[in-house]
Amino acid sequence: MLELRKDIFADERDDNLKEIGKGTQRQDMLGHVTGTSSYFNDHKLQGMLHLKVVRSTQAHARIRRIDITEAERSAGVRRIIRGTDVPVNLNTLLSLINFGKDDEPSLAVDKVRYKGEPIVAIVADSEREAFEAIAKVKVDYEPLPAVFDVEEALKPGAPVVNETYPKNTFTYHEVYDHQKLRFGDADAALATADHVLEQRYQMSPIEHAPTETNGAIAAPDTNGRYVVYTSTQALFFSVDTCAKILDVPSNTFHFIGGTVGGGFGGKVDTLTEPLAILGAMLTGRPVRYVFGREEEMQYGPPRGAERIYIKDGVMRDGRVVARKIRCYFDSGAYTRLSSYAAVKCAAHLPGPYTIPNVYGDVYCVFTNRTPATAMRGFGVTAMDFAIECQMDKLAHLVNMDPMEFRILNAYRDGDMKAHRREAKNTALIECVQVAAEKAKWPIREEFKRASSRKDGGGSRAVIPPTPADSRSRPMAPVQQRTSYDRLPPTVTREPPREPPPPAPPPPAAPSHGATRFSSVFGTRRR
Repeated sequence: MLELRKDIFADERDDNLKEIGKGTQRQDMLGHVTGTSSYFNDHKLQGMLHLKVVRSTQAHARIRRIDITEAERSAGVRRIIRGTDVPVNLNTLLSLINFGKDDEPSLAVDKVRYKGEPIVAIVADSEREAFEAIAKVKVDYEPLPAVFDVEEALKPGAPVVNETYPKNTFTYHEVYDHQKLRFGDADAALATADHVLEQRYQMSPIEHAPTETNGAIAAPDTNGRYVVYTSTQALFFSVDTCAKILDVPSNTFHFIGGTVGGGFGGKVDTLTEPLAILGAMLTGRPVRYVFGREEEMQYGPPRGAERIYIKDGVMRDGRVVARKIRCYFDSGAYTRLSSYAAVKCAAHLPGPYTIPNVYGDVYCVFTNRTPATAMRGFGVTAMDFAIECQMDKLAHLVNMDPMEFRILNAYRDGDMKAHRREAKNTALIECVQVAAEKAKWPIREEFKRASSRKDGGGSRAVIPPTPADSRSRPMAPVQQRTSYDRLPPTVTREPPREPPPPAPPPPAAPSHGATRFSSVFGTRRR
């Protein structure tokens, strides 16, 4: 039963849209329920050829020789495409917006950097004939050392995965090897905290598993143009990417997208369209390139694996006073969208909580794994999971109810975020209160009366002095360091400490000037 809590932020609500809570029929609903919706793969064009790809069996190897002699003589084969046939055989999606360097070939030429990397494309009359031909392609490899762990990849002497980024880390603005956040003096605050808790969280790669796999059909059109039916989630990115790889104007293509049979972020990369179009260019006939289920599961881009270390300092009364985070995104062998995920992650630290000292380092790391991509809030989802697990453990550590613990530490309007932006229109306290109410979870009256609009700002709005490059400092000998696995000591609740006298108002936050991403620079929510 849907319940709208219009009493919360009533003066900020705008109900003139008259959509929420109303049964409005989706435009595509009838097509879906009657089975008449048109997907890219429903287009069966006359004379259509089929493209399949020879993929690497090695995680990291030099290509000594590619023998296509038998494949060329195989029945039904119309064209074999090598890396040298691709006009611009190096690309990365984000370079279209001047973010990162081109680092991924459409077809490997001299090296392969992950198991499953495309090497040769074969265009044949039927899928069966294409599969029979790719089985006849012989690739001679010289195996090279591989690295599959993000921290191992950053050690001196680790194998270089991607020569575009020889240190195995993405380079931001051609200078920085990671995303950095500094707010206050986290080391000093940790040294004075009553408890310190450090935990490690590891997320695995996740395959999107769409019902419809990645694919595209490209066909010659009039006036030297090509029509492309595709399942992409990013139509204009795909148009520009194909124009760049094939070295033609973008108006050469007429892309037709629309209905996607499941995407979730896994169809943002332009994986099938460039080769399908190139096949159509080289043969003059329509070409269909669709991932099989095995290709989608093993070689389609997953959500990237993330490893997160969180070290928190908390006082006996439940206030989190310091948080240090070190995060590694496993980008796989090429950049794709992982460098953007690291930006989003750094923009989200330290979660929805007011913490006066925050220290964060977020790395985008290359390994000899399948390149990762977007998936449902990537860059934030895994970090949220780690932060909320950590909050539960901290509440347990100080013998405090986890709901009340979150209310105590939640952002309030007027607080200063670690990114030096004022918190506005915050609502975590109200969300926790409603969740506790619905779950019949008892919380004390003082926490039921708490509000996101009260008790914020003031001393909580001050930008603290921040060391330019904080080094590790020895911990105070009187500090009690407690492992989460140890039962928490019985403590007497202490009243909150008196806040320090208000500091002079901070200078206005400088204009950042960055227009590329908006994760950090939010506006008031409606």
